[in-house]
Amino acid sequence: MAIDKYRALWVSHTSMSDFLACPRSYFLRHMYRDPGTRHKIKLMSPYLALGQAVHEVLESLSVIPKNTRFLEPIMDRYETAWSKVSGKRGGFFDRDTEYQFENRGRAMIRRVLENPGPVGEAAVKIKEDLPYFWLSEEEGIILCGKIDWLEYLPEEDAVHIIDFKTGKNDENPDSLQFPIYHLLVHSCQKRMVRKVSYWYLDRDDAPVERPLPSLEEARNHVMDIARQIKLARQLDRLKCTKGGCQFCLPLEKVITGQAELVGVDDFGYDMYVLPTQESQAISQESVIL
Repeated sequence: MAIDKYRALWVSHTSMSDFLACPRSYFLRHMYRDPGTRHKIKLMSPYLALGQAVHEVLESLSVIPKNTRFLEPIMDRYETAWSKVSGKRGGFFDRDTEYQFENRGRAMIRRVLENPGPVGEAAVKIKEDLPYFWLSEEEGIILCGKIDWLEYLPEEDAVHIIDFKTGKNDENPDSLQFPIYHLLVHSCQKRMVRKVSYWYLDRDDAPVERPLPSLEEARNHVMDIARQIKLARQLDRLKCTKGGCQFCLPLEKVITGQAELVGVDDFGYDMYVLPTQESQAISQESVIL
């Protein structure tokens, strides 16, 4: 029997990746709520702050018609986005480190301005703030996710999925990101997906095309992982298989009071940071948003 969407299991690229990395990390990131505030928790780091600010600026451009997209100074948008992660709110404990990251993000925005490519062309915007669809209504599973950019391909009346990367490392070839995005775009709007690309903003002047995933294979793979998550939640089997790992231990420090609360973000998450050395040690060179 079908259930309503508020009782369904919602899965995304981020939540599935967290579950595969460490079930305990999945629990702490996607289920745990602070007993006092009833908010979910987020551990900030400089790399996460960088990705968040750059993505906010570029994603905001997709709702502006291409003829007027660059009339407003884009760097003003970046300064506003950066103000949300400045200082400890972004995991920065000294001005020099923040200055380096802020300039790195500014260089990425400048790269897009100088080489707009698809960002200067017509874009498709899915109406929902968070696109989603029933992966299995019978099993009560919904797939959701935000797409960075959908370039409109007028010759084919099709779309090109582009994901902006702010880290230095290439995405894992086995990543679920494009299989999930292909499913989402196919199900949440009418146009066919013709291409998928990563745009490594730290080094490339244009997106790098990747193979287009099979919808059938993507659905089967995603359903398999979603069922694993559902079963683990039902059986309360969301423990770290290593007794503590790089994915869950930093978050454990949040709930044991070893991290500093620095604010609440736009989505209602309590934002925490760890002391300088620890926050730098757990920072990653890429972020999923």
